[in-house]
Amino acid sequence: MSAPPEGSARTPGFLARGWDSDLGYAFRNSPVTIAASVVAFVLIGAAFLAPLIATQDPFDPTALDLMDGFTPPGEAAAGTGRIYPLGTDAQGRDIYSAILYGTRVSLVVGLASVVFSLVVGVFLGLVAGYLGGRTDAVIMRVADIQLSFPAILIALLVFGVARGIMPPAEQERATFIVMILAIGIANWAQYARTVRASAMSEKTREYVDAARVMGVSTIGIMLKHVLPNVAGPVLVIATINLALAILEEATLSFLGVGMPPTQPSLGTLIRFGQQFLFSGEWWILLFPALTLVAIALSINLIGDWLRDVLNPKLR
Repeated sequence: MSAPPEGSARTPGFLARGWDSDLGYAFRNSPVTIAASVVAFVLIGAAFLAPLIATQDPFDPTALDLMDGFTPPGEAAAGTGRIYPLGTDAQGRDIYSAILYGTRVSLVVGLASVVFSLVVGVFLGLVAGYLGGRTDAVIMRVADIQLSFPAILIALLVFGVARGIMPPAEQERATFIVMILAIGIANWAQYARTVRASAMSEKTREYVDAARVMGVSTIGIMLKHVLPNVAGPVLVIATINLALAILEEATLSFLGVGMPPTQPSLGTLIRFGQQFLFSGEWWILLFPALTLVAIALSINLIGDWLRDVLNPKLR
């Protein structure tokens, strides 16, 4: 194979093009966004690598020693003499390992619920904005009614109804799926309203009229021509809603209607720690709470940055 001619330029890769783009330039010149991205990357990476970097499986009863219970951070446990960097709870569970596994549960619930609400909201928004008429009126009135209630109340209602119609033996095993559906149903309306407004604007453009004349179906026009033009606002909403979904999951778990003790999330760990706060074991509550704040804050900062960069009017 002959060598490329001397002086010919190589085509830059995907990462190089992204780094040299306007988005990459804005990222490089935002120290707050860089710091937030590092924090989010470290926490999310540690959560999904929990089986590899955790010191124990905190939810395996055979791995716990009650004599290690209530060990303060950095001190040797009375039972085994081990040193736990973030201390232990009443059952001798390593708080560091519990945070890793609990963060993974919170992130998976948050990500799955955001994907669910995004798909439902974008679909209904496209249908309402493109078709208009009674379809638009019905979908938007439902969205308006839902937006008049706090999202956490909608999630509580969906969670309660789902648990009420399920057999008691299946409730705990299905809690994970019910949490995703409850949080997702509570947040679809924001996507629908944003996509509807963009779809109403895009459907009057000439390229949409041309596609219609060429015989492209309604679904094809919505997916191939209208949807790509609303991807920017949807990405911003999804990023911010990820932080909100994690907080909503933590709130539900803190209230005792979320993840069970066998699959604890950060909210469940905070609920456990709150019981011992006033007896002096402050670390059981503090470290899971700080982790939750760090995740939510870093994702929110990234979402705010995306909103400013992708909206020229805010520059």
